[in-house]
This record gives sequence, structure tokens and C-alpha cells, in this order.
Amino acid sequence: MKIVIIGTGYVGLVSAVCFSELGHDVCGVDIDEEKVKKLQQGISPIYEPELEELLKRNLEAGRVTFTTNLEEALPDAQVVFSAVPTPPNKDFSADLKAVFIVAESVAKYTEGDIVFVNKSTVPVGTGTKCEEAITKTLKERGVDFKIPVVSNPEFLREGHAIPDTMQPDRIVVGINENGWARKVMEELYVPLTRVSKPIVWMSRESSEIVKYASNGFLANKISFANMLSELCEATGGNIRDVTKGMGMDDRIGPRFLHSGIGYGGSCFPKDVKALIALSRETGVDLPLIQATHDINQHQRKRYFQKLLDALPKNATVGLWGLSFKPRTDDMREAPSLDLIPLLLDAGHTVQAHDPVAMENAKSIITDGVDWKDSAMAAAENADAVILLTEWDEFRGIDLSRLKLTMKGNDLFDGRNIYDPAEAKEAGLTYHGIGIS
Repeated sequence: MKIVIIGTGYVGLVSAVCFSELGHDVCGVDIDEEKVKKLQQGISPIYEPELEELLKRNLEAGRVTFTTNLEEALPDAQVVFSAVPTPPNKDFSADLKAVFIVAESVAKYTEGDIVFVNKSTVPVGTGTKCEEAITKTLKERGVDFKIPVVSNPEFLREGHAIPDTMQPDRIVVGINENGWARKVMEELYVPLTRVSKPIVWMSRESSEIVKYASNGFLANKISFANMLSELCEATGGNIRDVTKGMGMDDRIGPRFLHSGIGYGGSCFPKDVKALIALSRETGVDLPLIQATHDINQHQRKRYFQKLLDALPKNATVGLWGLSFKPRTDDMREAPSLDLIPLLLDAGHTVQAHDPVAMENAKSIITDGVDWKDSAMAAAENADAVILLTEWDEFRGIDLSRLKLTMKGNDLFDGRNIYDPAEAKEAGLTYHGIGIS
């Protein structure tokens, strides 16, 4: 099957490479000429385990190509995916300009029937608006092609995007009464359904809600644990013990029930904000979603204030981790982007290291940071070390060696990955979250 994927960001590129790995003929389209040139050379613009290897293999096999010209990509295509960004506006609503431009462009250039699939995360009702834009454009052209609009949200975790695509928990497809589009989507996903990966069929409106609901619920679990962490600090409890006890109940489960400095990245903040905006638009109260957002903001601020209060004047600070989570170079909504300016404004010196995200961080934070090529180099002569991202290489740090490398004693563990007793034995003063 020939597939066109418009937008080669995180979702679009991973989808393009994985669909080609499954045997489909895929063309990725993007307006960024430099990005397309790199992709044509087998160079991934993002870090994701396994991605570049699959990209090169499928380029060599001729199953995936990239272009800036949508009109050239569309002939013979059976499915077009829209995978363009939907960032939050100032009022938290999703910016859908790119989605509608894609829908109108496909209707403008297609020369036959085609299934239009929204892969981007979009608010409920967007599919209907895309359908209206497509119908209007086709009418202006004087043609009568079939272009049904389908919702097919992604559920990728950055750092695990390839296995999440190739071995999904479920494939959600939203179609409103179109048997032909359903058959096309069934054929598209045959390589996965043959190995018992289920397609969950539903209305387009339900499908559009599912993605937001999933991310909102997972973000809520994180915020719930963070809410309890403050209670633990005030009462002598240990959040790790509390969440372990909760997570062993199979009705709750342990995943995402971890306390830290709050969620970041491209999905949770954006999707929670979009639900808040949708609540305002529809008049349907979503108080748990609002609380999820508020707790996340509060958690980050209170830990950063605790950290700033503990530092001596003009301290040297070793910062471990810059990306919002491990196994990615994604800096969107990363805690480091909030903390570094606070440290610099307070007169502190920042020595930072991240295994993968350094270059992306440097493009955003252009002044004031001493970039280091290892964790220990960032900790050298530091009054305090702050862990923001739980990369595996930080988990295995020799804490006794760390103490000898540092000038001071303070270890701020923003992800609760170290044992407080081990830190104390090494001569460090441990500052976790929810651990009194």
C-alpha cells in the first residue's frame, strides 16, 4: 500500500519508518528543506533508539522516501496521514492551523479517492471540520473524489517509540459510517493485526477523545503521586513506600505512579492544557484535569524553591540531565529550562551534562552554562549536584566517588533514583522528593 505522511516530526517520522518496515511504500512530506535533505541521507533529526537504523535500512530498500512537494507525493497514494504539530495557544487551546492547511492541500492536489487520517492529536470535532474543509475545496475544484476523514491517534512514549509502534497495546481507529475507509485501514494494519494486535473501532469523536483521555489520566497519576509527596514530607512518610504499596494493587498498577519534579515533554502538558480549553469551550467541568495541571506546576515550583533556599551564595551547581525524560533529546517543557534561569539569576554557576540532549539544549540556552562531557565533570568542585533526568548512566554513579569530586555535600535527587541511606553513607546530604 502506498502511504503519504505529512509532517516528519516525532510522530510522523516514527510512523513513516515503521510503516515502511512493515512493507508499505511510504513518502514523508515536510516543508523544512534542510530536514528533508538530512532524512534523504539517512540522518534522523531527532534522537530515538533504533530510529536511524530503521531509517537507513528502509531508504536502502526503497520503501521510504522524503520530499517537500506534496503534489508529487500524492499520485497512487491510498492513505494520507496528517502528522503535523498541534501546539497549545496562549489560552491552552490546540493550534490547528497546520491540520486544516494539510486537509485543504490534500483536497487541492489529489487526483483520486484517498483516505485522510488525522494522526496528530486534535480536539474532538476536528475531523468534522477537516471534512468540511475538504468538501469545500473539492467543490471549488469541480471534482467529486471520496476523501473520508479518519481518526487514528498515536500512543507513543518517547524513548520507546519504535516498539510502541510495532507492538502496540491497541490500534484506535475512529470512522463514521464509511465501509470503504474501514477496509483500507484494515489492510493498512494487517501486518500488526496478523500477530493479534487489535484494532479498536469507534466513532471519530470517541477516537479524538481517547488520546486526550489517556494522556490526561496518566498525567493525573503523576500529579496524584506528587500531591502525596508533599504530604509525606510534612508527616514523615516516604513516597516511595506509599506508591509501592499503592501500585501493587492491580486495580491501580505501578506505572506512572512516581513522584518527581513533574511531567514535561510534548504530550502531557499540551494535552492536559487542551482538555482544560475544551472544558471552557463546552462548559463541561473537568476539575480533575485542572487539578492535574495545577499540581504539576506547584510541584516544580516548590522543589525548585527548596533547592534555591538550600544553596549557599554564588554556588557552583552540577546539573545532571537536560531533556524532559531519558532516552530522548526532546527539550519541550523540560524542567531544566525552568531551573537553569533561576540558578543563573540567583548568581550561581551551572555545570551541565546530558548524554544526548546537549546540542538541543545549547540551541535554547545560549549563555551562562558551562557544558560538560560527563556527569563527573559536571560535578567537579560543585557545592551541589542536581539530578533532573533519570538517565541510566546516572543511576550507576559511585556516590563515594561523587563526594570526593564535589566541593560540597548536597545531592538533589529530582527523580528519587538514589537510596538516601547510601547517599548518607557516602557523606552526602540527600534531598529527595516526598522523603522526609
